[in-house]
Amino acid sequence: VQLQASGGGQVQIGGSLRLSCTASGRFVSLGVMGWLRQAPGNGRELVCTITSDGTSMYGDSVKGRFTISRDKNTVYLQMNSLNPEDTAVYYCNALIKYPGGKFVRAWGQGIQVTVSS
Repeated sequence: VQLQASGGGQVQIGGSLRLSCTASGRFVSLGVMGWLRQAPGNGRELVCTITSDGTSMYGDSVKGRFTISRDKNTVYLQMNSLNPEDTAVYYCNALIKYPGGKFVRAWGQGIQVTVSS
């Protein structure tokens, strides 16, 4: 299974971006999906997650500004009111259930988001 992320780029302070991440390959189902980010010199930070029934959870730094959603095999991250502290490489992830019952967490490639003045 592969997770392919898209939608990053550079935006001005206060702007918006929408990230997408699509799972492809052979699997039974997708469990919790989410996004983490890593800024230069920092560790990975949880941004948000969403369960298969649509329950979402957000890190304190993005509450009220970011919205996670999912549709079939894709998870989305709508980012509004962006500020320089949101500059980071963003990683999507998903809990994959394979035939036979095995669960594996898959990761997408990192995607750069840069917020500038």
